[in-house]
Amino acid sequence: MAHTLRPVPLDFLHTAPVRLVFTAEAAAPPEAVFGVLSDVPSWPEWYGAVSRARPVGGGAGREIRLKGGTRFWETIVAADPGERYAYRFDRTNVPGLRALLEEWRLTPSGAGTCITYTFAADGTPLLRTALRLARPGMSRAFHDAVRALDRRLGARTAGT
Repeated sequence: MAHTLRPVPLDFLHTAPVRLVFTAEAAAPPEAVFGVLSDVPSWPEWYGAVSRARPVGGGAGREIRLKGGTRFWETIVAADPGERYAYRFDRTNVPGLRALLEEWRLTPSGAGTCITYTFAADGTPLLRTALRLARPGMSRAFHDAVRALDRRLGARTAGT
């Protein structure tokens, strides 16, 4: 059963009770990385935890399904080409979650991109604890996704 989350502004990235921040380097330039991030249906091809992703609301939102059955309905709150991609979670079937916002910040780094991913959440005390304990797994999933995204972009460049 899906429940509605509290809508939060972008500054929630800095004020959330649970903030998990991860960084990784990609060989591709920021514009190319942004192109893959904003290609919603491609997420299952490079982000291992995602089983299905589709744009909704004429592209203003996303419906995401994770392996294991978790579902999210999201609103894209920032899509700045080559700079950042952020989305707010509006509904989910995760019990105890009250608010969630994620941002992928892209910064030029030599010929590539430094990707900073911020996971900002609020929930019940039990859920907050569970999210903090999930940090190592989330870090691994993020780093695996960046490597897969980088391979995908490398294959595109090699095929061009």
